[in-house]
Amino acid sequence: MSNTNFALAVEDLTVSFDGFKAIDNLTLYIDKNELRVIIGPNGAGKTTLLDLICGKTKASGGSIKFKNEELTALDEHIRVRRGIGRKFQTPSIYENLSVFQNLEVSFPSGRSVFGALGFKCTDEVKARVQVVAEEIGLAEVLDKEAGLLSHGQKQWLEIGMLLMQEPELLMLDEPIAGMSARERELTADLLQRICKNRSVIVIEHDMEFVKQIAHKVTVMHQGKILAEGSMETVQADPKVIDVYLGH
Repeated sequence: MSNTNFALAVEDLTVSFDGFKAIDNLTLYIDKNELRVIIGPNGAGKTTLLDLICGKTKASGGSIKFKNEELTALDEHIRVRRGIGRKFQTPSIYENLSVFQNLEVSFPSGRSVFGALGFKCTDEVKARVQVVAEEIGLAEVLDKEAGLLSHGQKQWLEIGMLLMQEPELLMLDEPIAGMSARERELTADLLQRICKNRSVIVIEHDMEFVKQIAHKVTVMHQGKILAEGSMETVQADPKVIDVYLGH
């Protein structure tokens, strides 16, 4: 089913750790500008799947095509340049820099060591920082030291640091963990905004949040896809009910 219209086409993907198949012959297609949420019990292989797509882990078999280009042989930093951004569970921001500086150093030309040394904050960079800061809701606190932000704001700043690189695929692992109710609402709005011109994959446990944001839900179990569809369809699926209630 090699359709060139998919942003991401994962086919027959497998990875084994000491004979254990963490991802087992998995096939997944993500559309352009789609917000896909991946759910499933702990140990289902959700984070491993993101590790394989971003290149942190190498696949044992199968194919990962992004915009129709095979990625499996490419290193992690090359995948970033191709337009894949990945946010891990714990935010990695520069606590002692301002919000502005965190965004500024994430601009692509500032990312290599040489780039950082000769880095000039051009008007282009300033304009990009402004756009991203508006998008993540931090335009009012650009001068604030990042370490002083609330937990939710730190998470948004990290998403902003990825957005500075204008990724076409953004992957977020449990973005609302530890957030207040209000921060969760704002994060739902933020995700709706950023998938207007890119594909977004979110791993999440909070079902209310999933309902708010997902275009489509993929349920993983034991390294395989158990079900896929709208939240309503997936929640009513006997296999899914069995897996979730059986745990």
